[in-house]
Amino acid sequence: MSGLLALLDDVAGIAKVAAASVDDVIGQAAKAGSKAAGAVIDDAAVTPKYVQGFSADRELPIIWRIAKGSMINKLVYLLPIGLLLSNFAPWLITPLLMLGGGYLCFEGAEKVAHALGVGGHGHTDHPAAGEEPEDPAHLEEKKAQGAIKTDFILSAEIMTISLAAIPESNFWMEAATLAAVAIMITVAVYGAVALIVKADDAGLAMAAKGRLGLTRSLGRGIVRAMPYLMKALMVIGTAAMLWVGGNIVVHGMEILGAPWLYDQIHHAAEAASHVVPENMMGAVKWAVTAAFDGVFGLALGLALIPLGEKIVTPLWRAVFVRKAH
Repeated sequence: MSGLLALLDDVAGIAKVAAASVDDVIGQAAKAGSKAAGAVIDDAAVTPKYVQGFSADRELPIIWRIAKGSMINKLVYLLPIGLLLSNFAPWLITPLLMLGGGYLCFEGAEKVAHALGVGGHGHTDHPAAGEEPEDPAHLEEKKAQGAIKTDFILSAEIMTISLAAIPESNFWMEAATLAAVAIMITVAVYGAVALIVKADDAGLAMAAKGRLGLTRSLGRGIVRAMPYLMKALMVIGTAAMLWVGGNIVVHGMEILGAPWLYDQIHHAAEAASHVVPENMMGAVKWAVTAAFDGVFGLALGLALIPLGEKIVTPLWRAVFVRKAH
């Protein structure tokens, strides 16, 4: 009997350790994933365009297919690459992170320029992309593959940012945390996309079939609100990209031995936080830092637009578009 009690006590101890490890993984994954806010929001904002033009019954299957492709991108390709970098070439993480931050700044600035009508193409494809095949199955395949390729870039940013945010730990903790980040973010992004895409259908159904006047009014309200929601999501996503991208580059410069800009932003945020009540100091410091990071991100992104549009994008299309055709 004493042996059985000792065994049960050991099992209980192991269960507690396992539960604590799971809590650590989830906690670290949540913190690491939050650092990739800009890319996550942009991912959620971009994906709905890939189901436009399809019948309502094909929207969710397409989103499901893209979500599976996103999970494969993160778990099969990007997670092993991230672990290899972390364990064998950690010095590469900061430069790669800065490269991803620069891409976020470029994407955000391109959207701003496009909105102002002064250049930039946002996420629009090359001219040949308008020549869509007539066969719906072929078109669906093309759209899904395009979305998965776009997701690969955004997922690479998310995983790199998350990897840099994970505290120093062992190989298995890093692997479990990155896997948790991949699963949590994919479920959150594509769950949100599914809700966004089907919200107008739900609103139309409520407006047409609702038994109560309140239900019908709510349905009409949802339908009217969806275009504004999409615009708001794009604005928030663009702002988040510029802020996060700028922050990554500024912080990377500081790590690589060029701390001047980081120090100036830090001092400005500190000074601003001391002119408000103590309970608001943290919020003001964060807001000022984010504002300066965002302004820097916009300036850097605008400077990168000619490089992206004249060199990087044509090379990408020459390699991948021709290969696809």
